Amino acid sequence: MRLTALIAALLLAACATSRPPIDLQHADLVDLTYAFDEHTLYWPNSSSGFELKQLAFGKTPAGFFYSSNAFCAPEHGGTHLDAPIHFSEHGRSADAIPLQQLIAPAAVIDISAKGDADYRLTAEDVRAWEQRNGTIAAGTIVLLRTGWGLRYPDRKRYFGDDTPGATDKLHFPSYGEDAARLLVEQRNVAVLGVDTASIDYGQSKNFIVHQIAMGANVPGLENIANLDRLPERGAWVIALPMKIAGGSGGPLRIVAVIPR
Repeated sequence: MRLTALIAALLLAACATSRPPIDLQHADLVDLTYAFDEHTLYWPNSSSGFELKQLAFGKTPAGFFYSSNAFCAPEHGGTHLDAPIHFSEHGRSADAIPLQQLIAPAAVIDISAKGDADYRLTAEDVRAWEQRNGTIAAGTIVLLRTGWGLRYPDRKRYFGDDTPGATDKLHFPSYGEDAARLLVEQRNVAVLGVDTASIDYGQSKNFIVHQIAMGANVPGLENIANLDRLPERGAWVIALPMKIAGGSGGPLRIVAVIPR
């Protein structure tokens, strides 16, 4: 099956009866994923990063070309998914998240004008978005645009600090507790995503947004690229992580579909 046909089939399957399917011939595709390589950012106390080992590259004895690699990486780094089990003992693992949560309409909330490295999205920010666009529907993938994506992969500018192993000096914006409770508990959104390193802001000590979201089996998407190319509403998102059995997360390929 061709890729466009597969995506169309997935979108159609994920649609509620009240939602029309996406016509990919009249839509733009936006890659929201950073490539994984030696520059990929991981949490400062991560014991390792992304590693690629070349196993073969060149002509075989039979005369044809062949290339193969092995890779090794922590679950949480680069553009990735946090599965609910990451912060909830009985939450779903990466392989158990329903596709309907990962393929859904998107609401993009833009706080890039705030310019505050410690800013946390508020419930009032969410309501202001809804005054312009309507109430966020259940099952929506919410993506928070802070503008921090422009800093990736500069570790010091992106994390607010580059002290090896230190996690107490991080400064970057993200969701606040009241916004997370509104979105998860009242709006019943499918996913929370952000263009920073965490769905909790850099100075968080208790990771309350992770606790709220994942306690309700709502995954998190972190280090998302190119959110400046998405409209506030109208796009669909396909966010498919590596299907690691029992995984607390994993590398993510995330794409937006924007009808023209």
